[in-house]
Amino acid sequence: MSVMDALRRRAALSLEVFPPKTDAGMEKLCGSVLPQLYTLRPDSISCTYSPGGSDAGKNLAVLDAIRSEGCCAPVTHFPCVGNTKESASRQLQAYLDHGIRHILALRGDSSSLRADSDFPSAPALVDFIRREFGGAFTIAVAGAPEGLPDSRPLEAEIELLKRKQDSGADYIITRLCWDIDAFRYWLDAIRASGIQLPVEAGILPILDQAETVGEVLSHSSAIPESLCRIIAKNWILPNPFVKDPFDADVERKKADFRKAGLEYTVNQIHAYQACGVGGIHLRTRNRYEDAALIVRESGIRNAP
Repeated sequence: MSVMDALRRRAALSLEVFPPKTDAGMEKLCGSVLPQLYTLRPDSISCTYSPGGSDAGKNLAVLDAIRSEGCCAPVTHFPCVGNTKESASRQLQAYLDHGIRHILALRGDSSSLRADSDFPSAPALVDFIRREFGGAFTIAVAGAPEGLPDSRPLEAEIELLKRKQDSGADYIITRLCWDIDAFRYWLDAIRASGIQLPVEAGILPILDQAETVGEVLSHSSAIPESLCRIIAKNWILPNPFVKDPFDADVERKKADFRKAGLEYTVNQIHAYQACGVGGIHLRTRNRYEDAALIVRESGIRNAP
C-alpha cells in the first residue's frame, strides 16, 4: 500500500529511523529493531539522509531492508544540499532501481548550501523530480508550523509550501512543534491559502530530558508552559550554587520525567488528531521500546 492510499483510508502512522555510523549499529537496526518496528504496523518507515550524501550507502541499505520485508513503504529523505541535477538524477534512479518509490524532498541545512547545488529550494527539487521522473515517486515535503530558524516570517514559509504543492508534492510531514496553538494556526492558514495536501504531524517522544532540551535548542522550537514545567520540575543538571552540586535523586527524576513526558506526548498526538491531520510521523531514534510505548498508549495502533 502506498502512503497516499493509507492517508485516504485511515489515520496513517509513519516511523523514522537513521542509518547508524557503525557496522554493529547497522546490524542491530536491520536485524532486530526494524523487525520489531514492523509489529507496530506502520504504513511507512523513512530513513534520514545527511546533506552531501555522506551516508547514502547506509541509507539505501536500510531502505533495501525495509522494502525486502514488504511490511510497509520505505521512504528516503533527499536534500537539495550538495546535489546537482546530474547527481540527483543518478541517485533518484538508483532508488527506483531498488524499488524505493517514496521520497521526502528537503531543502537541508541552509548553512550548508553550496554553489555547486542546482537546487536553491525544495520546490525546485520537487519540480525537477516531477519533470525527470513523472509520477514514479510519491513526494512528501516538509512543513514548518513555527517557521524556520532562519527568521523567515511564517507567511513566507506558507508561500514556499504552496510552491511545493504547485510543483507536484503529494503530502506534508511537519517539523517538530510542541505548541498546539501554533500548529492549529498554521494548519488553518495553509488551508486558507489553498494548500490541501494531507498532513502528517511530526512527533518526538518526550521521554528523555537531555534529548528533549537538545531538540528544542537545535530546532529553535517554542516550549509551551506545560512542557517547561515538566523540564524544570525534573531538572537533573548539577547545581553549581550549592555545597554538594550533584543530584542524588537522578534516577527518580528520570523516571518522573519519562512518565510526565509520555502523558504529554500522548496528549499532543490526540490534539493533533483532533485538528484533523492525516497521520502521525514518529521519530523513533532507532529505539523500538520507546516507539511501541507511544503507539500503544496513544491508541494509534494496538501495539504488542
